[in-house]
Amino acid sequence: MTDPLAELSAAGVAVWLDDLSRERLRSGNLEQLIKTRHIVGVTTNPSIFQKALSEGAAYDEQVRELALRGTDVGEAVRALTTYDVRWACDVLKPVYALSHTVDGRVSIEVDPRIAHDADRTVAEAKALWWLVDRPNLYIKIPATLAGLPAITRTLAEGISVNVTLIFSLERYDAVMDAYLAGLEAARANGHDLSTIESVASFFVSRVDSEIDKRIEKNGGPADLKGQAAIANARLAYQHYEQVFSSDRWKALEKAGARPQRPLWASTGVKDPTYDDTRYVVELVAPGTVNTMPEATLEAVADHGVVRGDTIRSTYAEAQQVLDRLKAAGVDYDDVVRQLEVEGVQKFEDAWNELIDSVAKNLEKFGAEVGSDGRSRPAGDGPAAASPAGSAR
Repeated sequence: MTDPLAELSAAGVAVWLDDLSRERLRSGNLEQLIKTRHIVGVTTNPSIFQKALSEGAAYDEQVRELALRGTDVGEAVRALTTYDVRWACDVLKPVYALSHTVDGRVSIEVDPRIAHDADRTVAEAKALWWLVDRPNLYIKIPATLAGLPAITRTLAEGISVNVTLIFSLERYDAVMDAYLAGLEAARANGHDLSTIESVASFFVSRVDSEIDKRIEKNGGPADLKGQAAIANARLAYQHYEQVFSSDRWKALEKAGARPQRPLWASTGVKDPTYDDTRYVVELVAPGTVNTMPEATLEAVADHGVVRGDTIRSTYAEAQQVLDRLKAAGVDYDDVVRQLEVEGVQKFEDAWNELIDSVAKNLEKFGAEVGSDGRSRPAGDGPAAASPAGSAR
C-alpha cells in the first residue's frame, strides 16, 4: 500500500496540521498524527481557538481557575491559547530536534484587531514569545501593509515569524523583502541567524472561491474555474526561487540564515465538485510547507496521488491562466485586496466570539465563588485536579 503523506514528505513538503485543541492534546491525538500522518508542525488561528473553546468542557477547569483569580478576559484568552500552544510545542520538540530546528513548529497569531497597527503588533509578538517561552514557536503576523514593518522589527528581535494572509504576488514580494530586512537587522543586533525561522503563508482555496464567483457573474470562460489559486501559488514559488537565489540572500545565507519557506494555507477545498486533495498534490515542490485541516489530511492519506514536483515546470502555464483571467475581465488586484480585507475581518470576528465566550465562562465560574473567596458547590462542575501539562 502507498503512503501519500510519506511521499509528500519525501518530495520536500513539510506536512503540518491546521488545527489544535485541548482535547487533541489530552487524548494524545496530536502525538498519534505525528507518528501515523507524518505531521511535523501545527498552525493555529483565532477561528481554530474559537471552535476549540466552544466545544465540550476541556477548558472549563482552567477557566474556573482564571475566574477564581479575577483574571481580565483579554489575559484569560492569552492564558488559554498559549497554554495549548506551549503544550503542542513540547509534543513537537522531538520533531524540532530531528529536523535540526526547521520543523516541529507551532504558530500562534497576534490579536487580529491590531493587524493595522505595527507598534502594537510588535509589542504583542514580543509578549507572546515571552509567554509561550519555547524556541519552536512561530508568531503569526498578518501581511497587511502595517504588518510588513512589524514583521521586520519582530525578526530583528530574534523572534521566528509565520507571515499569514498572503494572497497576491506583489504582497508576497514585499513579505520576502521584509524577511530579508529583518534578518539584516537581527544580524546587526547580534542575533544568531541560524536560530531564526520563518514561513510565508500563501492562501490558496479562497482565491478560487472568489474568482470562480466572478467568472460565473461575468459569464467568463468556464474552463478557467478552479485554475487561479493553483496558478497564483505556483507563480509565488517562482518568485521565491528568484529571491532566494539573489546576492542579497546569499550574503545572509553565509551568515547562517535559512530561507523563508512558502507555506500553502487554506488548502481545504471549498467547492465540493473539486478533488479534495488538489491544493496539496498540485502544489508539490522542495522546501515548502502545506498546512492542512484534518479532513484534507485524511483525504490525502486515503487517496492522494503524489506525482513528484508539480510546480517548477508550470510557470508559463500558470502565467497564462492569470493573463486569460485579466482578458476575461477578472480584476486580480481587486480580488486579492478584497480577500485580505475579508481575511482580517474573519479573524477579528472569530477573536471577538472567542472573547465573548471566555467572558461568559469567567462570569459563570465567578458566580460559584462566595464572598469569602471559597468556591461554592457547583454540581457537575469540572474536576478539582489541575489540567494535564500545567507545568509546561
